[in-house]
Amino acid sequence: MTTKDFQRKSPLRIFVSYFRNHIGLFILDISCAVGIAIIDLAFPLITRSALYDLLPNQLYQTFFAITATIVVCYLLRSYLNYVISYHGHTFGIRVEADIRSDLFHHMQKLSFDFYDKNRTGQLMSRLTTDLFEITEFAHHGPEDLLTSVLTILGALIVMFVIQWRLALVVMLMIPVFLVVVASMRHRMSCASKEVKQKVGNINAEIESSLSGIRTAKAFANEEVESKRFTAANDQFKGSKRNFHKAMGVFHSSMEFFLCSLNVVVLAIGGYYIMQGEMDYIDLLTFNLYIASFTSPMRKLSSFSETFASSLAGLNRFVTIMRTEPTVQDAPDAKPLADVRGDIRVENVTFAYDGDLEVLQDVSLEVAAGETIAIVGPSGGGKTTLCQLIPRFYDVSEGVISIDGKDIRTVTQQSIHQNIGIVQQDVFLFADTIFENIRYGKPDATEEEVIEAAKRAEIYEDILAMPEGFRTYVGERGTLLSGGQKQRVAIARVFLKNPPILILDEATSALDSVTEAKIQRAFDNLAKGRTTLIIAHRLSTIRNASRIISIADGRITECGTHDELVNNGGIYASLYHTQNGI
Repeated sequence: MTTKDFQRKSPLRIFVSYFRNHIGLFILDISCAVGIAIIDLAFPLITRSALYDLLPNQLYQTFFAITATIVVCYLLRSYLNYVISYHGHTFGIRVEADIRSDLFHHMQKLSFDFYDKNRTGQLMSRLTTDLFEITEFAHHGPEDLLTSVLTILGALIVMFVIQWRLALVVMLMIPVFLVVVASMRHRMSCASKEVKQKVGNINAEIESSLSGIRTAKAFANEEVESKRFTAANDQFKGSKRNFHKAMGVFHSSMEFFLCSLNVVVLAIGGYYIMQGEMDYIDLLTFNLYIASFTSPMRKLSSFSETFASSLAGLNRFVTIMRTEPTVQDAPDAKPLADVRGDIRVENVTFAYDGDLEVLQDVSLEVAAGETIAIVGPSGGGKTTLCQLIPRFYDVSEGVISIDGKDIRTVTQQSIHQNIGIVQQDVFLFADTIFENIRYGKPDATEEEVIEAAKRAEIYEDILAMPEGFRTYVGERGTLLSGGQKQRVAIARVFLKNPPILILDEATSALDSVTEAKIQRAFDNLAKGRTTLIIAHRLSTIRNASRIISIADGRITECGTHDELVNNGGIYASLYHTQNGI
């Protein structure tokens, strides 16, 4: 389904649509549930027949034959329960896997601004905890609802045949039960939604605390982190308390109704026996049927509880699926092919969330193969400009084009395939060095990976490690030094071999000797490619074709190193400050 489909359809219609790919398992599950309901309905009728006909008429052989048949039916019932338990859960798991797959792939399509606003722990909760409860509902929901309705209707029909007035009393009490269920379901649904929100908060706090555990230890702030977690955990306990309170009221109301039902049947049935309008066998049969649909009534209450929990998770899932990426390909977007690397930025203005402007009326032309260095004070807009060129965000005003094509008219994937980015904050996956380098080109051969490592000046370091290229780098690359992480990221770009490079403080974590080696590698890599270098260490950009200075969202200077030093502007101030240091 598309995002538009999710916006148009109700959450329950969306949920049921996931049954389609596993309809065989669903039909098997429902068929077995119907078989169990039929067996449960047959037992009171057989008991009534035995008491009325078989035992009084001394048809003992027939009685024991029917008894043996009932045993066989209950063996069949046990097998049907096994099928429901095994294949029903298999069905639920497959539905959950499909939902999670759609959710994950949709999250990959969402733009940077979505992740700017949402914490990782909250999103993790939506991919895991929420979907588990949806699985339980997918398995038990339709099955419990169908068998409960069939059992109750079947029992009522037989009871009407036996004594219609007593059956009418029972039937009139059922709507009272349904009203109780409906009123309590809403309270549980609201409480369940709050629980899920708090679980997401706890996940977010745990994710944040574990990711920053080294910083916490460095500042001796373990107690601070414990207090933050405890506060989130206490909120969770409070929300759970509300949910359990609503659930407790619901269950106690239901139990009172079911017990009252038995008392009503006994009292009215006893009255009809006194009047000679009913006998003990019929009253016993009535009680057996009341017992037979007491279980479905409890299933309905359990269904209501599961429905309330899963509906909260389903709504959170649908909310994300209805979220459209703010950056989308145009309907007629074409791939960006045969890229030379001409970049043109025309009168670009940009503001995050439409608030404070980060860039104001910026214009810049970069010829194919040219190396441009971007300098300026922190917060001036350097990184933002370099995030607009790959179209991670859309400009508020103006146009950015590559090879004369507005980047909004070509596919995002083709833009990203032709631009290589090395950022200051390097992210490595919890995998081997080999796989982290090959991330730049997933189908690369081992020889290509080794060559990329050599060009990134990381090859000798890798060979010195116990397992070489198969060395595990740890979570976010924590088992490597800062310089090693940076060079692995640089090796990715060597392997990707794109026509346009964006280096955002790419050598910031390197020592002077390694930086000099990497600089030579960058100089070789930049030949014939368009390169944008964001740098604070000006020693790395002296050979750039041009240097531009950005401050307060505007380009304030543009020229060669010597020209800008002589101009005495922002660049000259930065240069003299660093030389003085």
